Amino acid sequence: MYKITFLPDGRQVLIEEDETLLEAVHKAGLYIHSICGGEGTCGRCKLLVKKGEYKTKPTTHISQEEAEKGYVLACQTHPKSDLDVEIPLESRIEGVYAVEDIAQKSELKVYPEVCSPLSKQISLNLPPPTLQDNISDMDRMLRELRRAGYRDVKVELNVTRKLADVLRENEFQVTAMLGWEGDGFRVLKVEGDKRPNFGVAVDVGTTTLVAQLVDMSECRVLRTKATYNKQARYGEDVITRMIHAEKGGLDELHQTVVKDINDMISVLCDENGISPEDITAVVCAGNTTMTHLLLGVNPKHIRKEPYIPTFSFPSPIKAKEIGITVHEEAMLYCLPSVASFVGGDITAGVLASGMAKQEEFSMLIDMGTDGEIVFGNSEFLVCCSCSAGPAFEGGGIEFGMRASRGAIQRVEVLPDLEVKVTTVGGVKARGICGSGMIDCLAEFLRSGIINKAGKFNEGIKTDRLRKGEEGLEFVLVWADESAVDRDIVLTQPDIDNLIRSKAAVYAGAKVLLDKIGFDFESVERFYVAGGFGSYLDIGKAITIGLLPDLPKDRFEYIGNSSLAGARLCLLSEEAFREAIEIANRMTYIELSVDNTFYEQFVSELFLPHTD
Repeated sequence: MYKITFLPDGRQVLIEEDETLLEAVHKAGLYIHSICGGEGTCGRCKLLVKKGEYKTKPTTHISQEEAEKGYVLACQTHPKSDLDVEIPLESRIEGVYAVEDIAQKSELKVYPEVCSPLSKQISLNLPPPTLQDNISDMDRMLRELRRAGYRDVKVELNVTRKLADVLRENEFQVTAMLGWEGDGFRVLKVEGDKRPNFGVAVDVGTTTLVAQLVDMSECRVLRTKATYNKQARYGEDVITRMIHAEKGGLDELHQTVVKDINDMISVLCDENGISPEDITAVVCAGNTTMTHLLLGVNPKHIRKEPYIPTFSFPSPIKAKEIGITVHEEAMLYCLPSVASFVGGDITAGVLASGMAKQEEFSMLIDMGTDGEIVFGNSEFLVCCSCSAGPAFEGGGIEFGMRASRGAIQRVEVLPDLEVKVTTVGGVKARGICGSGMIDCLAEFLRSGIINKAGKFNEGIKTDRLRKGEEGLEFVLVWADESAVDRDIVLTQPDIDNLIRSKAAVYAGAKVLLDKIGFDFESVERFYVAGGFGSYLDIGKAITIGLLPDLPKDRFEYIGNSSLAGARLCLLSEEAFREAIEIANRMTYIELSVDNTFYEQFVSELFLPHTD
């Protein structure tokens, strides 16, 4: 057994010689990038061994210069003695961080007149029983609830058991906590004092989780937080995680996502001066696989033909049943999925955009790890999904990261091929996020740095273009101007990944329209969703062929529509009912068995396209 000390945290763990440093990181409760699940292919889990002996496999992801300094891949390195190991900034997964929710400005876009949250605190002033008014305590409470507008209310057994004492201890002036069940309300708790009433909306993304704290008494958003989905250490995509679950890793995946949600809730509560006990409802929107993993249900059959999930719309449950740390009676609601690869996050996006209520033809394009597309109007909705990969969320990109503090979000190439960048928060650059990557492709193409096939032009004269470990690379930010003391670059494999991602999204949208006899000119409104932060240049997205070449005024960037839809449902029973109706209305078209999609995908592997 060898002792591994991680710096700068100072955490120590013991591991055996046949265990890797990546396993030591997990034992220490720390998190680093490892999107390949420990296969040694992504090169993101770099550590710096400061002291001690080790053995490591050779890899192209570690340069000769880095190896001489002691850099290793955690997943390919075993100890031969006690070790002191530093976790570099670029390898460390951020904890909970603040994000700006673009769609927050239209938080009640669909139902501005409705504020009827899923959890309610109803003050009841009951007349004490008399010989003349001698109905039971429960009937007495239900009578007052009916007078308040709540009919057909059910009562929890544990509430019934305590009801007589609670009523008399509080002289029949009590507060009933009601939770919505889809077809009415249930009394979850009766107590004397009226307590604070907060809710949390959660976007359960494959790459990133985002949570938003809402004051449900005022229907007001308080704060938004995000964190990387730590399930990434078991694989970057849902297929890898399904395989891990099937091999016995279901509980690991389940516990990991629950811990991430609890961590965000804890930070939100601390920053707003409330207790997790004040949170009485949680609404989650995620893709079908992530919803299964959240609830601890094995999604193994989703990846096998005929691709059948265990459920589409799970019934509301107590949040404590899966370990979410909120009020003991708080309910957890998951938005309904449509198919194996179109989940509750897309149902939420359609709801938040309002496209299901409009007569004009609209298209929602959600650019996450999977590219999901919905087309239709108030009369019909069709949808599909294509595997876009995590490139636009930072996965598979050398310096890729989520749109958080220090991420390059805007890029401009000047006439002399110098580069001007803007970062989230205006601080030194740590990496590059999706909007910055789109800018890079468009600016590189315009400036002649890359050709229409996305390949670097070796003939350009600039010291920013150089030979790297994986071929040619372009320096966006020099080491002395970055926050990571390394040159921040975009490599040829990075560009190839980005082009594949944009090709998948565009091909999916075009094939979906072709299948039902429409074209892009038919689409009067495009809603573009995704975690690009506060900035997405629609014009540059069109330039690279990510979006169709149409007038810019047809496009609207709505940010995290999954979170926006979850928030709407949290604040409105009517909105939740509409979400259920939307899911039932959507027709899913499977692209994975369609050669037309692959032919179109190949046509899109150019900038912007090829005929």
